[in-house]
Amino acid sequence: MSTPETIGARGHLSQTPLSSYDLPDEVRRGIADAGFTWATPIQEKTLPIALAGTDVAGQAQTGTGKTAAFLITIFTRLLRHVPRQGRRGPRALVVAPTRELVMQIRHDAEVLGRHTGSTTLAVFGGIDYHRQRDLLRKVPDLLVGTPGRLLDYEQQGATTFRDVEVLVIDEADRMFDMGFIRDLRRILRRCPPYDRRQTLLFSATLSPRVMELAYEHTNNAQKVEIEPERVGAHGITEVLYHVSSPEKLPLLLGILEEEGRSRILIFVNRRTTAAELVRTLSANGYPARALAGNVPQDRRMKILSDFKEGRLAVLVATDVASRGLHIEGVSHVVNYDLPQDPEDYVHRIGRTGRAGAIGTAVSIACDDYVFSLDSIQKLIGREIPVEWAPEEIVQKGRLLAEARPHRPVRKPPPRPKNSPAPITYGRGKRKSRRR
Repeated sequence: MSTPETIGARGHLSQTPLSSYDLPDEVRRGIADAGFTWATPIQEKTLPIALAGTDVAGQAQTGTGKTAAFLITIFTRLLRHVPRQGRRGPRALVVAPTRELVMQIRHDAEVLGRHTGSTTLAVFGGIDYHRQRDLLRKVPDLLVGTPGRLLDYEQQGATTFRDVEVLVIDEADRMFDMGFIRDLRRILRRCPPYDRRQTLLFSATLSPRVMELAYEHTNNAQKVEIEPERVGAHGITEVLYHVSSPEKLPLLLGILEEEGRSRILIFVNRRTTAAELVRTLSANGYPARALAGNVPQDRRMKILSDFKEGRLAVLVATDVASRGLHIEGVSHVVNYDLPQDPEDYVHRIGRTGRAGAIGTAVSIACDDYVFSLDSIQKLIGREIPVEWAPEEIVQKGRLLAEARPHRPVRKPPPRPKNSPAPITYGRGKRKSRRR
């Protein structure tokens, strides 16, 4: 978590101290452990409403402190309300779209709720299915999870949502984008009616479809908005290069050579591009790993751990890594592909310049993705500074690529001479003659 003093230096804090709110001592001690002193703008607007028990529909980008806002609300309510007799499910439920965001919320909850006596459990796909189910039977106070895994366990009878007192929907816009909205609606129908629970909904944008969800499943939620311009690029130096598609790789190699062994996060739009780029960078002397949706969860956690702890200098990622991750020490973010969703640009560059550090966000506008530039600049309310790619950097990248070309993908070993030749039925389908 970022300390308030360093965030304040970047203009992310209000003039309201968190000590001014009516909070239990246990929650105050957790806030002190996290190093928070001053409220962020979203906390300043949200906490007075949420602590009074009113529903909230909040617009806030990543890195604005919204996680702390709803966790402070949750732990305050759990301490001040007597739990229902014979409950079989969690008292508070947080639904988030990605595994990485779920793990980040769990980490923050463990810090802020350390002195409350509340138990927290995170459930998500890809790892520890049976262990997570067994832990659910111990009935945690706070449950954080992705929609699919939460619904799976509830349908099995491993938990129930009927005892939920506080429901949080985080990154609601992403639920729509990632196709989770049907599972989310099923979860909402299994929770107590909206007038018998408190609901906090947060989204990067309060679009009509997000507001429709709020109207259906909240009890006259008060709308709170933090404009994207306020959380744009504090402490981040942005630069944009216009190059042709063939020049992208030499430019990237030149940038990596210039910056040495800094911790660099490279974003691409497709996981196939991520895999190809990892092979190419590794062949050119920059060991890299890919973080994408098709990477197994245990391996994703290992890659993130290596990157956070400095054992891995270059990480190539799709937008699965652009939200909810707090990785200190990322000196550069490189948009190798401009994002097709303009909101993802804000989330991507927010991975650098954290905890008061100075960061650099480099974006490469090529023939394939330059069409996204206008919508990105319209969203952030400013033009990204354009620079011409220095010829010496591009030339250095060309020389590196020529000296250490991309390693070809290993071909399968040749078929033994005496083995029967396969019969091919259509494209990609093979069947042996041997019975």
